[in-house]
Amino acid sequence: MLDQLGSAGFRLTGESHALSHEGARYFGVLEITLPDRQVGSDYGWIVGLRNSHDKVFPAGLVAGTRTFVCDNMAFSGEVRISRKHTRNAWRDLRHLTARAVGQLGDRFQSLDRRIELYRSEPMADWSALDLVIRAMDCQAITPSQLPRVLNEWRKPRHDAFCPRNLWSLFNSFTEVFKGQNPVTTMRRSQALHGLCDTIVGIN
Repeated sequence: MLDQLGSAGFRLTGESHALSHEGARYFGVLEITLPDRQVGSDYGWIVGLRNSHDKVFPAGLVAGTRTFVCDNMAFSGEVRISRKHTRNAWRDLRHLTARAVGQLGDRFQSLDRRIELYRSEPMADWSALDLVIRAMDCQAITPSQLPRVLNEWRKPRHDAFCPRNLWSLFNSFTEVFKGQNPVTTMRRSQALHGLCDTIVGIN
């Protein structure tokens, strides 16, 4: 995977890896960039990796972002690969990852444009409350997380998220995502992206 990213021009800036269920499940995060990247200096690109030898979920890859000021992560559903654990899985998975890596440049540029749209979308308190309720309905958050998201919105702990826009509200959610299972974070942040995309007119 790392050699494929390097061949595509990406530079690795950080990584973290975790095992669970007695080593049967794996999740990793690779922080990457391009040498000439100038957009989005307050957040970085990440690639989430997952695999399970107990076959609970198939191997996969997904693109996302990490916000520097508070280390929040969110994953987009735009780049994904999946391969069940069957015969020739490793051989096929290398082909799939090579194809996915080839798409990452365009996908990450799309993430940069998406975030700029989030920044330019003003959010009144009533709009924020409506979106938080809709996020619970689509299972981007649980009912017990709803008050915490609203508290992050009303009293941001980071100055970067004081502007009343969709990007600040989005990070109110991702702040609450901290500490939960990374696979759960992946699923919920994809749902959150889908919800926020409807606000800014992304299909």
